[in-house]
Amino acid sequence: MAGDSSPSPASASVQVLCAGCRGVLAVGPGVTEFICPKCRMEQRLPPQLMPKSTSTSSPAPKSPAKPSPPPPTQPRRGAPPAQGVDPTKIQLPCAGCQAVLNVPHGLARFRCPQCGVDLAVDHAKLQKFLASSHSAAPSGPAPTSVTKTQPPLATSLPVLPPGVAQPLQLVAGATIPMVLPAAEPPEEINEVAIDVERDEDEGGTVGETFTDYRPPKLSLGLSHPDPVVETSSLSAVQPPEPTYCLNIMDELDETKALSCLQIETIVYACQRHLHHLPTGHRAGFFIGDGAGVGKGRTIAGLIWENWQQGRHKAVWVSVGSDLKYDARRDLDDVGAKCVQVHPLNKLPYSKLDSKAIGIKNGVIFVTYSSLIASSERGRSRLQQLVQWCGQEFDGLLVFDECHKAKNLIPDAGSQPTRTGKAVLEIQEKLPEARVVYCSATGASEPRNLGYMVRLGLWGEGTSFHNFSQFLGALEKGGVGALELVAMDMKARGMYVCRTLSYKGADFDIVEAPLEERMMNMYKKAAEFWAELRLELLSASELFADGNSNQIWRLYWASHQRFFRHMCMSAKVPAVARLAKEALAENKCVVIGLQSTGEARTEEAVTKYGVEMEDFVSGPRELLLKLVEENYPLPPKPDSFQQGEEKVTEIQRKRHSALDVSFKGRVRKVAKVVDVSDDDTDDYSPSESDHESTESDEEFHMCQICNTEEEKSLLLHCSGCSRHVHPNCLTPPWTGMITDDWACYTCKIVEDEEKEQDVHVADCSKRYDSAVEKRLKILDLIRCLDLPNNPLDDIIDQLGGPDNVAEITGRRGMLIRASDGKGVVYQARNAKEVSMEMINMHEKQQFMDGKKLIAIISEAGSAGVSLHADRREKNQRRRVHITLELPWSADRAIQQFGRTHRSNQTSAPQYRLLFTNLGGEKRFASIVAKRLESLGALTQGDRRAGPSLSAFNYDSNYGKKALTMMYRGIMEQDSFPVVPPGCSDDETSIQEFINEAKAALVSVGIIRDAFICNGKYPGKLSGRIVDSDMHDVARFLNRLLGLPPNIQNRLFDLFTSILDIVLHNARIEGQLDSGIVDIRAKNVEMTESPKTVHTDSLSGASTVLFTFTIDRGVTWELAKAKLEEREKDGAGTSNDGFYESRREWMGRRHFILAFEGSTEGIYKIIRPAIGEALREMPSTELKSKYRKVSSIEKVSKGWQEEYDASSKQCMHGSKCKIGNYCTVGRRLQEVNILGGLILPVWGTIEKALAKQVRLIHRRIRVVRLVTTNDSQRIVGLLIPNSAVESVLTAAWELGGLIACNGSRILMTDMERLEFCFSY
Repeated sequence: MAGDSSPSPASASVQVLCAGCRGVLAVGPGVTEFICPKCRMEQRLPPQLMPKSTSTSSPAPKSPAKPSPPPPTQPRRGAPPAQGVDPTKIQLPCAGCQAVLNVPHGLARFRCPQCGVDLAVDHAKLQKFLASSHSAAPSGPAPTSVTKTQPPLATSLPVLPPGVAQPLQLVAGATIPMVLPAAEPPEEINEVAIDVERDEDEGGTVGETFTDYRPPKLSLGLSHPDPVVETSSLSAVQPPEPTYCLNIMDELDETKALSCLQIETIVYACQRHLHHLPTGHRAGFFIGDGAGVGKGRTIAGLIWENWQQGRHKAVWVSVGSDLKYDARRDLDDVGAKCVQVHPLNKLPYSKLDSKAIGIKNGVIFVTYSSLIASSERGRSRLQQLVQWCGQEFDGLLVFDECHKAKNLIPDAGSQPTRTGKAVLEIQEKLPEARVVYCSATGASEPRNLGYMVRLGLWGEGTSFHNFSQFLGALEKGGVGALELVAMDMKARGMYVCRTLSYKGADFDIVEAPLEERMMNMYKKAAEFWAELRLELLSASELFADGNSNQIWRLYWASHQRFFRHMCMSAKVPAVARLAKEALAENKCVVIGLQSTGEARTEEAVTKYGVEMEDFVSGPRELLLKLVEENYPLPPKPDSFQQGEEKVTEIQRKRHSALDVSFKGRVRKVAKVVDVSDDDTDDYSPSESDHESTESDEEFHMCQICNTEEEKSLLLHCSGCSRHVHPNCLTPPWTGMITDDWACYTCKIVEDEEKEQDVHVADCSKRYDSAVEKRLKILDLIRCLDLPNNPLDDIIDQLGGPDNVAEITGRRGMLIRASDGKGVVYQARNAKEVSMEMINMHEKQQFMDGKKLIAIISEAGSAGVSLHADRREKNQRRRVHITLELPWSADRAIQQFGRTHRSNQTSAPQYRLLFTNLGGEKRFASIVAKRLESLGALTQGDRRAGPSLSAFNYDSNYGKKALTMMYRGIMEQDSFPVVPPGCSDDETSIQEFINEAKAALVSVGIIRDAFICNGKYPGKLSGRIVDSDMHDVARFLNRLLGLPPNIQNRLFDLFTSILDIVLHNARIEGQLDSGIVDIRAKNVEMTESPKTVHTDSLSGASTVLFTFTIDRGVTWELAKAKLEEREKDGAGTSNDGFYESRREWMGRRHFILAFEGSTEGIYKIIRPAIGEALREMPSTELKSKYRKVSSIEKVSKGWQEEYDASSKQCMHGSKCKIGNYCTVGRRLQEVNILGGLILPVWGTIEKALAKQVRLIHRRIRVVRLVTTNDSQRIVGLLIPNSAVESVLTAAWELGGLIACNGSRILMTDMERLEFCFSY
């Protein structure tokens, strides 16, 4: 904070408060504009601290200020700003409705969003007002902070003077308002420039996503048997020079067992293993080839090469024990028949090299599940492996299908998996091991790279101190950042990623609408679940025993599984139809699913026996189990136990010392009892009484006063059988003497007994009532019409087990009885085939053509090849149908890879099935989220695989859309779109809101629901907790449990709002577009690439490329396009040249518009930038442009714009970015930073953070192809204004440039030449 007598800014630094984070900043001498290093807000010094134009030797004396209008009351320090005020804009009142508007700096003409009046800023009067306000401002001590009302870095509007706060108010002397109605104002904002800028920011794709692949720097071996491609992003990067010579190369030339691709992988892996990371551990290699390329044989080749080098021990970790047969086959194929494969799961836990086991060398084949296993004595497989390898082990450690370890760094709130920790631990204990990571889906997300510690992407010697920093940078950079990592790893020689060409494969998303019976079934099931929820709520309130949370966790988990089964069952008819069509076309079928329903089937067999009337209904059994095991019941009254305790308690009370019912002779009785206890004759009062009853005189002893009395004068207790005088009791007994008379003590006990009996009866009644209610619910479940288990149903509809090969993890199955009546449960394996080999047997039946339909699950099909192999009998084309989309994209890729592999006669047809239920897309959402980023490290490019991006809802944009929808339903805000099925009138919207509220209440999203009284009687209200407001996964999960009609309406509303959110993000330049293609008719490299950084380990470098691009379309070419379209007869009456309705800088803009494939949507061609990416609706076209018939007028205007755009952007000479602006510029300079990016990542982030335009601050990955030599460059786009900062910062990394493995110190002159050569 500046003091009262702070020094001049020109001579010493001053302290101010940041307008954003309120932190204290020290501003250096002469600095007037700065950025807060913490919150990154751009700001400038207040006018009082600005350097004066004329220096004075001493501060000017304070003078009384002229009268000035009182400023609005400033908020106290720390108070939140007024709602709706954007501190980065200037606030001006509308002349129509007086609403305060946030006006961006430089925006001169706009429309009020509230009243719709066209407005314009009168700059001359605004300048005059601010000048007068500035002269009237009081002079005094320097302000203590930079206020939030200060507009940062405004260039078109002046900075507000001290004492004037936003929003500006009209005061005396300022008779002209700040914002005036715009009658015919001069054009100040170019709407066309805004469209062009939006188009440029969005980018687009050009040309092929894939390119054919051949090793660029090796010519060893034969070509791969099938076309192999690499994404165009990765193909733009060259690997390092190969220097390793294979020992097995001569043998491979003879056997031709490996293709050129596989040999290339072995060379680079062995070359990488020669290096060590700065941590001292040996560097690792990542094989990211797609499914079916031949990773297994590549691993076998690596083992054989290391064997020839004298390293005779290797560890091969994979997903299933069955794959050991494939490992043995691959080793035999490459000539390594002498290398033994030892499955660890078949060996004891003792030392592997002991005399008992005797394994001295070879390959230990271990599964990930075995890796975390341990014996009863506590010895683990991991310890066993480490002991066998030894501390100096430098052989191969292969993690095949390494995506199994992906959850080492889980999402927040989750725990790391044991598998992930075991993979990390064995790498730590074997620092010299030659690690190979191998998976087609090893890193579908940045956090799944956490176990790949041997790649050296983070840690010592990198830009990231730990994995958390690395993860944060990648997540901030978006999809493009992941792609850069893949390119970076390839450039360093630690990564290869090729995939089989999908040119022959077909991907279709097939919608399977619900049949009428299924629709009714689904509706009734949804209604039943809503009623069951109410029953459970009621029962939980009555019989709460602390397990309420557990009940609801099980309820919602069962809810999701139930409707997932329903969605699968709804697709069974479509699956059967598609399969029969494929068989009729002489094709064969592979049906993929994730769950088999085995648990429900086995439970049903346990309850009903092996013979049943029909197939088991998985949804019904799931519901029955939920209610039977979790329906809340009161404590069960145990009559036998309680009766036994009651008798014991009564005896204790009756035979204890006498209480207040008897007079004070208790001690005397006690003495008698004591004596009798010690007497050898075991005398007791009861015996005395018994003897006296046998006497003729019938006398009895009063057990209070101990005097004998005739029996008729004593009271006899029917409970404890004691005799007492009526007057010895307290109080004395004066009532009638009856045969069932009881003493006071026994009467109390009897009352307690009656109360206990009443309580037990009440408990029994409540328990019986609850049990009866549960039985009624179970009866209702049994009466529900629910579908059968989809797997059994499909096998039955397609001809039974004789026609269908089942490759799953289940042990038994239900089949139709031989007489057609009922079903029978039987084991899947026949007598001659063991259960362990049943999947291999079924697979061979399919590959031999004995069965033409195969059903696969994830558990049973890992690593299985079901493609149209040239070596197998069944070479029919495969039709791969996904009945159930896997939970994640990496699983989807694995499933797709079962039928698309090397050496196939034909590529498969993929049919992805979805129902028309909005909620089912929840599963597609999860997969699409991964597929969108998969390619960075699995396919190289997010657009490489089948497109499911239309189903990606679980994103930041999805969360924002969900919040907006919830706020609209809860009537906290208005909907941004009209809900589906509603008109614009309030009545229909209110009806939808009421229906939506009731639906969300039924699935537990709206909580604490109640019916309002008073002002809004009958209105349903409640609350949505904050955690649910943006939980898209929960919304889509719960959505499944609603009736189809409201389910689809809610889902349509959500997607409509999401479209608006994405549209706005695209306009604001915040939408992550992944790789953006730079399109131009002419691209030339203007200078030789400049090396910015060189990696000392691999020799790979970071290079800055500079290009000049020409995007324009000449008048002649535009005219020829129109004439050609008219000649072909493809044109419409609205095709032609248009001019903008408004002028800007004295001229209008011209375009050529063609109607596209969609009616009313037009493709736009502009003189300066060519064809626009965004197509324009006819309404927008006619509102902004008008058609021109005069060819001379168009020709002149088109040519003028074409010529002017070569040197000037569309903003004109007053553009706030100046010569650095490229919006609408035909000729422009483009700078791309390619090669290694990770070493200079932090440097680039800092340089881009200083840019003025928001789009320039984001890390953007671009792709460009030169015109003359078709050279493809992929890298980070560096704005012209940031080139100097990036180069300077690269030098500041240490002033060193690595060159051919050596480091050379740059001189000051070289630094200047290097940094400012642009």
